[in-house]
Amino acid sequence: MSKQVQDAYIVAATRTPIGKAPKGAFRNVRPDDLLVHAIRSAMAQVPTLDPATIEDAIIGCAMPEAEQGLNVARIAVLLAGLPNTVGGVTVNRFCASGLTAVAMAADRIRVGESDVIIAGGAESMSMVPMMGNKPSINARVFDGDENVGIAYGMGLTAERVAQKWKVGREAQDAFALESHRRAIAAQQAGHFAAEISPYEFVEKFPNLASGEISSTSRRVELDEGPRADSNAEALAKLRPVFAAKGSVTAANSSQMSDGAGALILVSERILKQFNLTPLARFVSFAVRGVPPEIMGIGPKEAIPAALRSAGLKQEDLGWIELNEAFAAQALAVIGDLGLNPELVNPMGGAIALGHPLGATGAIRSATLLHAMQRQKLRYGMVTMCVGTGMGAAGIFERL
Repeated sequence: MSKQVQDAYIVAATRTPIGKAPKGAFRNVRPDDLLVHAIRSAMAQVPTLDPATIEDAIIGCAMPEAEQGLNVARIAVLLAGLPNTVGGVTVNRFCASGLTAVAMAADRIRVGESDVIIAGGAESMSMVPMMGNKPSINARVFDGDENVGIAYGMGLTAERVAQKWKVGREAQDAFALESHRRAIAAQQAGHFAAEISPYEFVEKFPNLASGEISSTSRRVELDEGPRADSNAEALAKLRPVFAAKGSVTAANSSQMSDGAGALILVSERILKQFNLTPLARFVSFAVRGVPPEIMGIGPKEAIPAALRSAGLKQEDLGWIELNEAFAAQALAVIGDLGLNPELVNPMGGAIALGHPLGATGAIRSATLLHAMQRQKLRYGMVTMCVGTGMGAAGIFERL
């Protein structure tokens, strides 16, 4: 492993609540506005930090077009009121975009090229649909069997994983039910309060009777996805949605969502200069590829790579945020690597909480970092599968 010039520390981490798409609370809220809120809220966590020291903002977005196009990172920086000197770049690694943004920011600091960077992610699946507004797959993908997996929908890849790793329907539904149970329990215990920055906005709509525009103020404090009324009987009645004789349903898949998250990373020099207390040190990051048709198994390759880079073992991890793209792939990863199920998503995952694509890595990093503080855990990991056949994993250390 190459020698690091300096360490990168996370001094702030927050996120918006996650809204359900396409008809949830944020259906009419622009993703850049959600990101602006996340950035401002992160800055509020470090009031002594001089905004003039921020050099760049690296923001993940899986479908960077329309309302979240035009380099949403730079636009959000300016709308957030940060100095014009702060740059902005939008990066795309599909579901790992937000985590990749954090890793890129850490790398810039670790090699000594930067001292303060904002990292995060934003996604509105209400405004920008899966695959974007004009999907166009290269026709060469269909020339033979070698690359046709690129064109597989995510649900079909989950069916492939379920078949290959022998993950049955009953196990998938039970996993989904547990995700909701854990999320509801965490909400009731107030465990999300430290990481969520409630979002307030005004909704306007025409009053046809008076001919005027009416408005109402809203405040969203919790994720919309978790359902206390989920039960095994209801889940068992649902039909598979991706294959006629399959096992993947809407209920054991991640929810389409809207949300944003932001972290602030700094060097040790900045820590001392502004008397900042770090939430954690960024330890390592790894991304690995797998066949596109079984993309969900990607973390199986990325997790060992990130651990090797960090010089750690699985047993060193006290908390693992494994993005639940589908119950089938999450269970396959857990089983294949022998992960402790009790340490994986203790507060529920994307099946209950939602999965706003490019924002998820930043959002789940905020969840992990505050959980590590609350539980006084030393090491934690954020990991996910990635479209077209990849897995990503990042490791953090609480100091």
